[in-house]
Amino acid sequence: MKQKAVLIVSVIVGLLAFWMTHQYLQAEREQLMKDAAKVEVIAAARDLTAGTTLKIEDLRSTWIYVYRGGFSSDFIQPTNVDKIINRKIRWPIESRKPLTWSNVEMPEMRHGLAPIIADKLRAVSIAVGGEAAVSGLIQPTDRVDILGTFTFPSRTGGKEMENVTLTLLQDVTVLATGQQLAKQEFEEPDRYQRVGSYSTVTFEVTPREAELLVFAQTVHGKLTLTLRNPSDMSFEKDLPEVNFQHIEKNLPELNDYRQRNIRHKQ
Repeated sequence: MKQKAVLIVSVIVGLLAFWMTHQYLQAEREQLMKDAAKVEVIAAARDLTAGTTLKIEDLRSTWIYVYRGGFSSDFIQPTNVDKIINRKIRWPIESRKPLTWSNVEMPEMRHGLAPIIADKLRAVSIAVGGEAAVSGLIQPTDRVDILGTFTFPSRTGGKEMENVTLTLLQDVTVLATGQQLAKQEFEEPDRYQRVGSYSTVTFEVTPREAELLVFAQTVHGKLTLTLRNPSDMSFEKDLPEVNFQHIEKNLPELNDYRQRNIRHKQ
C-alpha cells in the first residue's frame, strides 16, 4: 500500500513538473515571437559614399525590415523619408543597410542633449532614482521640485545632530532620465523602446542652481523629487525647514489645511 502511494505521488509530481516546464517554454516562445515582430525602416538601394546627396533612387523602393528586438530609435522609418531627401550622408553606407539619423547631415536638427538646453541655462545630472524619483515615473520634459534632506548640527547647541528637509528648487524642467532624452521634433515616437530604470536625472538649471545641486550632492544629502502637473507653474514662498520639532508643532495645522483647502471639508 505504501509503495502504491509513493508511486501515485511520483506520478503527480512528474505531471506537475511537466506542466510547469510547458508553461515556462510557452512564455519563452511568446517573448521570442514578440521580439521577432518586424519593423519597417529605410535602407540604401546601392553602396553610397560619404558626402552623397540623397535622392529617392538612392533608397530602396521597398523598405527592409528589422526585428523589433534589434530596432533602434536612430533608424529612419518610411514616414520620415521626405526629411532626408537632398541631405548629405556623413559616411559610406552599404547596399541594403539601414539609414540612421546620425548618418544624415541635418545641422538644424542636431542630436543629443546640447541642442535641448535653453540659452544661458545648463544641464546638470544628479544621482536620484527609484522611489526618490516618484518610483521612476518621472520622464523627460516633466517639471519637478527638488527637496534635500541633510544632517546638520542642531541649532539648539551642543554636539547633537539633526535631520533637516528643505525645498532646494521649484518648477525645474527634466531634460533626461538616465540616457533617455525627450524626443526631438524630427523623431518619431519610438513605440518599441523599452524604458528601463534609471539612477540619474538631468535638469535644466541656471549656473548658480547647478552649484547648489552639486554641493547638495557632495555633502551626501538625500535628494528627492516631487512631480508637478504640467500646467502648474506655482511658486511657494517661505517654505520652512522641516525637522522633528517642526513636525511636532505644525502637524495639526497641516492636516487641518489639507481637510479644508484640498478635501474641502468643513
